[in-house]
Amino acid sequence: MELAAMASAAVPGLAPAGVSGAPDDAADFTSAVVIDDAGKQWRVRSPRHPEASMRLETELLVLRSFSPAIRAELPFQVPSVAGTVQQGELRTFVYNHVPGATLELETLVAEGGRVPIEIGRAMAGIHDLPQAMVDRADLPSYTADEFRQRRLNELDQAATTGKIPPALLRRWEHALEDVTLWKFNPSVVHGDLHEDNLVIWDGAVSAVTGWTDLRIGDPADDFAWLIAVHEQSFADVVLESYNKYRKEPVDPHLMRRAALAAEFALAQWLVRGVAAEDAAMIAEAEEMLQELESDIREHGGQEISSEKLPVPATPPGPPSTAPEIERAGTQSAERPAAPRISERVTAEPIVPAAPSKTPTAEAGPVDGDDNRADKKESGMDKEPGGSGLNPSKEDEPTADRPPASADAKRKTPAEKNDGGASGEGTAVADDSLTTTAIPIIEPRSGS
Repeated sequence: MELAAMASAAVPGLAPAGVSGAPDDAADFTSAVVIDDAGKQWRVRSPRHPEASMRLETELLVLRSFSPAIRAELPFQVPSVAGTVQQGELRTFVYNHVPGATLELETLVAEGGRVPIEIGRAMAGIHDLPQAMVDRADLPSYTADEFRQRRLNELDQAATTGKIPPALLRRWEHALEDVTLWKFNPSVVHGDLHEDNLVIWDGAVSAVTGWTDLRIGDPADDFAWLIAVHEQSFADVVLESYNKYRKEPVDPHLMRRAALAAEFALAQWLVRGVAAEDAAMIAEAEEMLQELESDIREHGGQEISSEKLPVPATPPGPPSTAPEIERAGTQSAERPAAPRISERVTAEPIVPAAPSKTPTAEAGPVDGDDNRADKKESGMDKEPGGSGLNPSKEDEPTADRPPASADAKRKTPAEKNDGGASGEGTAVADDSLTTTAIPIIEPRSGS
């Protein structure tokens, strides 16, 4: 009942009558749905550490940027903060409840009907949001070239761990250096979109939650979660619907970049574990990376580049004389060269980023709060994905959860609390989905 008491303190007049669990990122938040004496529901999210608290502060900033006019144009509801309460360095948030429920990925796919159509429509609505709202909120913004360069920098950092299979480094670097792939129109991006942030009610998306990573960047990032969908037709319908409702032309390389993002999220998870000196997280990331490399080697993996990856050259074997061959009775086979990583990759150790300072906030109404996220950042000093992120320029997946791999549904290392995807679809047939994931490569100085 602790969250119920916090809700009562945050929202004057709220008299809790019942509490039920709510699914959330268990490593970062404690969440619940509180029912008051009038039967109204409220969602309560309490951060477990300062970094998670900073994410909620960023979300507050984002939600305030949704004016009534903007909200009215969206095909779904956006939560609003009803109140907050301070507890030491951490601040608990109470949100007005939205109707519906989140569904597991398999259940979401099994729903069928209009669900994938409505998901595509909702994603188009997010990406067509006015970019001015992001600029006014001083949130991260990237051009297409800046976004690609950021990924390259992250790849360099991931390579320094020495724990990523060389074949994956080559694969990711090849895709990042394929400039044709990165000619896209930046848009507003949710930044942490997946099934747990889609509220479904009566066969439609009633609300979208988890707005901690809003930015201007690559819309493909919001499609990465669909790479884990094993039912190809579901993902195809989402993409077709998205292209139908978007106001921008069709992006022919959208799903290639989405597949890259899904794979690369594993490298981001590894880097986060190294920075935190978390042996369990590092071991988990290494295992997922090895599985991904094995899957790609055996089945080819999802196409993430418009150009075929060159096959590493095999160096010639040592010279031998004819007599020697005759004496041996056979000729020695040449030994394949070890996979080569670009010469630009350095071996500098990853230094853990200093923890961000938690903003001080007053308890009570949110209207007076004017915290601002710091846009300045470099490298991977932001927590991965949808993850425990800083409110600075961020484009990784959620920090508390590694992205989905090709053959497995994405889950956070720490299981979620039980209580608790522009133009016409046919124009992007070459980007059909497959289940795979995303990465980055060698160090470089501004490319």
